Amino acid sequence: MLLASVNLNKRLGASGARANLAAWLREHAVKIVLAQEPFKPADRTPPVLGGFAFAGGDGHLAAWISEGFAPPAVSTPAPWVQRIELEWLVVLQVHLDAYAGASRATQLTELAAMATAEKGRPLLVCGDFNLAPRPEDGRFGEETSTFTTEAERQVLQQLMQVADLVDATAEEVPAFTFERVFNGKPSRFRCDLALLSGHLTETTTVTVDAAVRSGPAAFTDHSALLVDLPLTLQAGEPDDVLFALSELTGDRPAAAPARREYQPHKTAMSRQVPSPASRAVTEHLTGPLGIRSVLDHGCGRGADVAHYRSAGLEAEGFDPHDDFGWPRPEQTGFDLVTSMFVLNVLPDPWQRIQALKDAASFARPGGHVVVVTRSPEEITKAAADGGWSVHHDGFWSSQAKGTFQRGIAPGEITALARQAGLQPAEGAPVLPLPGVCHAVLTKPAA
Repeated sequence: MLLASVNLNKRLGASGARANLAAWLREHAVKIVLAQEPFKPADRTPPVLGGFAFAGGDGHLAAWISEGFAPPAVSTPAPWVQRIELEWLVVLQVHLDAYAGASRATQLTELAAMATAEKGRPLLVCGDFNLAPRPEDGRFGEETSTFTTEAERQVLQQLMQVADLVDATAEEVPAFTFERVFNGKPSRFRCDLALLSGHLTETTTVTVDAAVRSGPAAFTDHSALLVDLPLTLQAGEPDDVLFALSELTGDRPAAAPARREYQPHKTAMSRQVPSPASRAVTEHLTGPLGIRSVLDHGCGRGADVAHYRSAGLEAEGFDPHDDFGWPRPEQTGFDLVTSMFVLNVLPDPWQRIQALKDAASFARPGGHVVVVTRSPEEITKAAADGGWSVHHDGFWSSQAKGTFQRGIAPGEITALARQAGLQPAEGAPVLPLPGVCHAVLTKPAA
C-alpha cells in the first residue's frame, strides 16, 4: 500500500497544481495522501481531490484516502501534528516550526511523549521537520548550514531512540528535499523525513521523488516521500465515498472483497506426539538454563505441555481459543515461556508485539522466552505452491478459514521482542531446528 507525504506549500487551491498532483497520484497508484500546508486559508473547505475522499485535517495538515477504502481515524493532538490510524499502523504526520529552533526542540520532545504513549505500536512519523537531522543534511552554499542547532538534533535522536525509529531516507549522500537560493547562495536541506519503527524496515520501502518540484508537471517546491507499506486497507462501505471518481468516468468500481475474520486457531495442528521444537527445548535448553517451570503460550491442544510434564518440568499451557481447553493461568513467574508457531499466524506486527508482551508477562524477571516461527523461505514457497493471496506483510493461507501466515526470520523476532521489553539471551544454546526460525530471549531483571 503506497502512502505519499508531501509539503504542498499551500498550492492545492490552484487548479493546475491540483491537476498535476492528481495525475502524479494516479501514476504511482497512491492510496493515502498526507499533506503539510495543503491549502490556504487554513480553515477553508478542503479542495476536492479526484479519486480521493478527505479524511481529516485543515490547511496546516490534511489527509486523503483513495475511494473505495474505509476512512481512517484521524485526530489532531496539536496544530503541528496529525495522528492517523491505518489498520495496525499509527502515522504521526508533522509540520514543525519553520522559524524557531527552540520551538522545534520543544515539539520534538512532545512528539517523543506521543510516540511513547503508543506503547510499542508500529509507527511511521513523517512530514516536514524543517531541520537537517545530520550536519551533512543541511548546506548553505558549500558550507554546512547553521540553521539546525545541535540541541534539535539531540532531541531528534532521543525521539528515535525511545520509540525505536529509523530515519528511512538517511543515505550517505543526502537526497535534499528542499532547495532555494538565499542571499545569492543555494540553500539545500533534507528536511522531509520518514521515521519508521525499526522492525518494519525490512518490509517497507521509502523513496524520495524530487520530480514533483521541477518541470511542467510540478505541483510543489518540496520533494515527495513515497512509503510502500506492508499493509492492506479495509474496503469501505458505499456510504464512505461521497464523491467517487467512478461518477466522472462512468466506470463501475470493482466489487470490494468481503472482510474476513482472522481465525489463527485454525492453523493449530492435531498432534499425538510432541513437536520437534518442544523436544529441542528439553534436550538442549532446560538443563543449561536451569529451567524448572514452563508455560506454553498459545499451546493449541496441549501436546507440548504434556511433553514438558513428562520431562519432569512444572508445566502449564494457555491458548486464547476457548475450545482448546487451556484457560489463562493465574500463575506467573515461570522460568521459561515458549511461543511455538504463534507469531507467524498473527496478521500484523502490532498483534505480534502484543502477543510477545503477554507471553513476557508470565516470565519471571531474569527468565526466558523462546519463540519459534516458520521461516520466510518456507512460507514463500507454500504461498507460491498454494496460490495464496497477499495480505498485509504475509498471505491469506485460506481466506475461507480466515487463516494467515508469514515467515519470520530471527532478526525480526528479536526486533519485535524489543518492543515487548525482551532482549536476546546472550550465551543461550542455539536450538537445532532446521527449516524453522527461533530466538531465545530474556526478560530483564527488575
